[in-house]
Amino acid sequence: METTRSTPNTNIEEQSTDRIDPVGPNIRRKTDIGWRYCSEGTNNEGKKVLICCFCLKKIAGGGINRMKLHLSNIQGNVEPCHKVPADVKFLIESSMKENAQKAKEKKGLISMEEVREKNSPIPVASKDLCSASSKKRKASDISTYFKAGKQDATQPSIKACMQSKERWHDTDMAIALWFYDACILMNAVNSPFFQAALDKVASIGHGYKAPTYHALRVTLLKDARTHVRLLVDSLREHWTEYGCTIMSDGWTDTRQRPLINFLVYCPEGISFIKSVDASDIITDADTLCNIFGEIVEIVGPENVVHMVTDNGANYKAAGRKLSERYSTIKWSPCAVHCLNLVIKDIAEMPKVKDIATLVSKITVFVYNHKWTLNWLRKRAGSSEIVRPGATHFATTFIALKSLHDHKNHLQALVVCDDFKKFLKMPKGKDVKQIVLDERFWNNSLILVRVMTPLIRLLRICDSDQKPAIGYVYEGMHRARIDIKELFKGKKQLYKPYTIVIKNHWDKMLRHSIHAAAYWLNPAFQYDKKNMCQKPEIMKSFLDMVDNQSLYNKQKVVQENIIYQTRKKCFSRDMALESCKTMRPDEWWRCFAYDVPSLQKFAMRILSQTASSSGCERNWSVFERIHTKKRNRLEHQRLNDLVYVHYNLRLQNRSIIEKRSYDPVDYESIDKTEFWIVEEEQEGELNIDELENMIDEYPNVNEEPVSIPFEVNGDEPVIPDEDNDDDDDIEINVDDEDWMNYGRNE
Repeated sequence: METTRSTPNTNIEEQSTDRIDPVGPNIRRKTDIGWRYCSEGTNNEGKKVLICCFCLKKIAGGGINRMKLHLSNIQGNVEPCHKVPADVKFLIESSMKENAQKAKEKKGLISMEEVREKNSPIPVASKDLCSASSKKRKASDISTYFKAGKQDATQPSIKACMQSKERWHDTDMAIALWFYDACILMNAVNSPFFQAALDKVASIGHGYKAPTYHALRVTLLKDARTHVRLLVDSLREHWTEYGCTIMSDGWTDTRQRPLINFLVYCPEGISFIKSVDASDIITDADTLCNIFGEIVEIVGPENVVHMVTDNGANYKAAGRKLSERYSTIKWSPCAVHCLNLVIKDIAEMPKVKDIATLVSKITVFVYNHKWTLNWLRKRAGSSEIVRPGATHFATTFIALKSLHDHKNHLQALVVCDDFKKFLKMPKGKDVKQIVLDERFWNNSLILVRVMTPLIRLLRICDSDQKPAIGYVYEGMHRARIDIKELFKGKKQLYKPYTIVIKNHWDKMLRHSIHAAAYWLNPAFQYDKKNMCQKPEIMKSFLDMVDNQSLYNKQKVVQENIIYQTRKKCFSRDMALESCKTMRPDEWWRCFAYDVPSLQKFAMRILSQTASSSGCERNWSVFERIHTKKRNRLEHQRLNDLVYVHYNLRLQNRSIIEKRSYDPVDYESIDKTEFWIVEEEQEGELNIDELENMIDEYPNVNEEPVSIPFEVNGDEPVIPDEDNDDDDDIEINVDDEDWMNYGRNE
């Protein structure tokens, strides 16, 4: 019987495209490599056989595995093929070894010795020199079947562990009981070091003893600090290239000890450097300047570009003295703190207080009645009115924005039939009157428009993710311009707000480094329509150039003309298109290849931060470590614990998820108390209180004193800032209505 065959393609590189497909279109495709070198046929008895494409031998029974034994010249089960090329034989042998290895792994029979042999660089010939007795010892050693740990790519499956579910449960229960007994927070399991620690324990085997109390407290803490110091030192090369900002802030612990935190910021990350116990020193300007100087020497004077501290008078004086001692280092107060004070002062204005009180009445009523809260939550597209966020002092205006977004839902709520049962209550009537008052919504929107630029700038400066110094000057300048345009240039309306902004800007935050960063930010430099043309900007830029010593000053000034006129590398359309979408420092790194001196100078300026928010967030680390039970912890050990803890968290910062809050969560209730908690009624006086007040006679005509609104908590999360639906709403800015609103309410 003649069988037609085609000559197989033995070129290994072309086998993936030039393969024989002996099966028909209605038969499941054969994927094994052996099918490339054989074909199916029938013998005289009508049974299916496999025919070798090289020697034409017919093999009945055994399937493709028997044909591969024939092609690989393995004797015993089938006659070997003497015409198979060497490259095909190698492919078949490799395929058979791979299949055998997968079968072992699936059954859990692979040993760690085989894993080491697989990854060992020792040639196979040298391994064959081992004696038979040593092979038997290796094969019979049960320890080779233990797990190698999480990092082992060929780790056995759960079946290979041969452990029952009861054993797994007992192990989990042992860990859980330790958590419960030691009062360890449950979210400790989210630490990236938790599973790594268990893997290390599992890999070391039975008999491991945990470290002692002394080892954790002294020896291992010292080693951990050394380990973390290597992580901090890895950032030093970035400090040298891009410069860095030293951030400082003060804090008082539970033992009333004044502590000063020092951190170093660069775009690659923040590092905790040191904490100074200032309880035995006088924190005047000279002393603080000496402490700052020590930190500068630790970081390196040539690496420090900027220093940000608290806004206290002694810190201001110390910052000025430090700039005199190191001419290349510029000092400025925390931009976030200055913005918080601006927002706080505006929130305390009488008209703003009146509107905030009305907003509070609505939110308190909604959140203290289950039916109204559930009704709003079931509305399509509705969200929570009050939610804590991450920024301080802006609660009033974020609540106004959030409430205005719910205007239609609230108006539908108070006019529905089911709400009539609440009209029997005086507070229900007041809420309905407020919600249906268009003047209230108009004035709320005005306040939202007034504060939007400041809150946006606050969020930019409060972030540690991106350098923010290039946006401070523009943010303050744009805020005043927008307020004037909002009130259509009427001084009696916009002056109260612009005066507050100007006072804080001129007295605290107006420094040359902010103006120079504004000039070097291409998003503003190439926006000729809105670019501020004040002479102080160019003066500040030249002052920064004159004070630096790393680059040729004349070249920097000459290259600045190329940057200003958009010539050479800056003439690219891509450079102009991306100046508002890229980070300023990255933009300079990408497009300023024709101006190397100005490029390095601009990158050092624009890579800095404008606030010391990282220090403030670090106090929560101190509070977790320095609790009342551990209030006798000596400062050096406290410093080491914070140093290790804070820098390890920075290392794993990208995988730490932010927590989402519920507006009625017990832990968050104090942050939004003004908005969702009803004012408590005064209770009955006890005997002691009656005796103390026996001679006091209250004035019956005196009006109840309203509790002043204090903006001290986390702000609710504002809806998407890109949502500009409110921009289409026409605001009626009436002089008499705005000036007198809330006075006769």
